[in-house]
Amino acid sequence: MLAFSGPGYLVAVGYMDPGNWATDLAGGSAFGYTLLSIILLSNLMAILLQALCARLGIATQRDLAQACHDHYSQPVSFALWIICELAICACDLAEVIGSAIALNLLFKIPLVVGVCITAMDVLAVLYLQNKGFRYIEALVVVLILTIGGCFLVEIIFAKPEVAAVFAGFLPKPEVVANRDMLYIAIGILGATVMPHNLYLHSSVVQTRKYEQTSAGRGEAIKFATIDSSVALMFALFINAAILIVAAATFHKHGQHDVAEIQDAYKLLSPMLGVPVASALFAFALLASGQNSTLTGTLAGQIVMEGFLNIRLRPWLRRLITRVIAIVPAVIVAALFGAGGTAKLLLLSQVILSLQLSFAVIPLVLFTSDRSKMGEFVSSRWLQTLAWITATIIVVLNVKYLSDWSGISAWVTGK
Repeated sequence: MLAFSGPGYLVAVGYMDPGNWATDLAGGSAFGYTLLSIILLSNLMAILLQALCARLGIATQRDLAQACHDHYSQPVSFALWIICELAICACDLAEVIGSAIALNLLFKIPLVVGVCITAMDVLAVLYLQNKGFRYIEALVVVLILTIGGCFLVEIIFAKPEVAAVFAGFLPKPEVVANRDMLYIAIGILGATVMPHNLYLHSSVVQTRKYEQTSAGRGEAIKFATIDSSVALMFALFINAAILIVAAATFHKHGQHDVAEIQDAYKLLSPMLGVPVASALFAFALLASGQNSTLTGTLAGQIVMEGFLNIRLRPWLRRLITRVIAIVPAVIVAALFGAGGTAKLLLLSQVILSLQLSFAVIPLVLFTSDRSKMGEFVSSRWLQTLAWITATIIVVLNVKYLSDWSGISAWVTGK
């Protein structure tokens, strides 16, 4: 079990990045504990999809990007690569902005300077990867525990109603009936199930040594699935904790419109009466942003090599991804300040939402194909669950994009 643990935690950090914070804060402050059911549903979908990624990577010895390159024509494969690169840059954008906001809140560092400082993590990733993959995994686990520890303390300070919290995990019809609630619910889903994580996990599970036999691969799939499922339970705790703290602090005291990270930081300590509460919140945000950039840059390298069969030096690949993300972040931070970065954070989640279906559908197709998977093809019940999950993701993301673009309002005449 210990030998196979690690890749799941690299993947889990994508489910607790700064992009999730805005949707969780908005959901908790506006609707209390009601949207905890959506966080749970999103996490269960993530566990299923990551299990399929592990199955694909171990059974075929190909990651999702390589499988797409093998299966689709060159134009289709190239189009999928472009879409995926946009998603990775959008994700990187959210993480850069999140880290810059945290530095600004903790140390009063201007947003533009903070954005530039976050670029230096490229050097840390390069150094750790040269040392070995286990070092990156160890750093990621430490940062996850840091975030989890900060929010455990925040929950103790906030003193939420335990019965209301458990009730929040039960699905309610009003989530679909209430348009505003549905919008935030779809945003939580779009921010939770990250497309680049699917490419990342199907690759990093192959870093483990196991016997290249039927029994060896079967054992590897079992333990890789356990690893990712346990790691994603940490992500469930952290996302739920953000929403619980927002509900117990803001919603309870009539502050129903706290959606921006900076607003939450300013209000936490005064409303809880605990001076250290805001600092812990910002420190957890910094850990979240740095953690996610580590895995985002790894995913970028895997995607370029898989789709295009192009191998760049790791430092050059990371530099390209980071520059593409930093340029718009610097411009917006310089021109519009904190309000502009909050809007850019939301836009990055919309771009991620758009890409999601283009990663999920090929994954489900490949793992349901006996000619590719052999004896490790997904069982009937697993295929059924996977297709239901893919359908829900596609439908909800189409709705999210329609609402965001104004198409829904045009169709309904409202």
